[in-house]
Amino acid sequence: MRWTLLFKYLFWSAGLLILSTLLILSGTNAWVERYSQAWLYQDPLLVPHNRVGLVLGTGPTTVRGRPNPYFVGRIQAAAQLYQAGKVDYLLVSGDNSSPYYDEPSAMREALMALGVPKERIYRDYAGFRTLDSVVRAREVFGEQRFTIVSQRFHNQRAIFIARHRGLEAIGYNAPDPPEGFNSNTRFREPLARVQMLLDLLLNKQPRYLGAPIRIGIDPIQ
Repeated sequence: MRWTLLFKYLFWSAGLLILSTLLILSGTNAWVERYSQAWLYQDPLLVPHNRVGLVLGTGPTTVRGRPNPYFVGRIQAAAQLYQAGKVDYLLVSGDNSSPYYDEPSAMREALMALGVPKERIYRDYAGFRTLDSVVRAREVFGEQRFTIVSQRFHNQRAIFIARHRGLEAIGYNAPDPPEGFNSNTRFREPLARVQMLLDLLLNKQPRYLGAPIRIGIDPIQ
């Protein structure tokens, strides 16, 4: 009888834990989606002009060495905004944590290949996380208003962070990867949103800040 009661207790405890987790994930997702909706744009012609577009980083290739459609979509969207006169400069922010992995430089090269002048592209080498990229846009690069470029689900989280940190950011949604693309990115997003809320509650700061860089004034690195 004792083991039966213990089993029932563990069973119901596990069930409540799973249910609570699902409620937290779904509630956070719904909140982020509703909150960010007013500041997201799909049509480049409707995007208000901002001096700077912040392009969130990702690697140019997948783990199998194939072109990464997340990367391709963001680069195409960023070049489209620049060519439409919706931004004057692009700040490409990503991970450069080792000499063998340099997202910002790969992003700049890809943008230049699409006709964006080198002198219009600034690199942020310490965009290790979305929070780092968004907060550093103000704390290091001095931008209070800017347009974030990434896929819709990523923009939703980035806008949520920016607005809760007092930044006047909007988002332009890059194309999503083809249906069936094998990536864990979308599956990790609900957990990333819960982590985001914890970071905001704890006033989490970027891993690195550093000397100010004035876009359009200071020389390109």
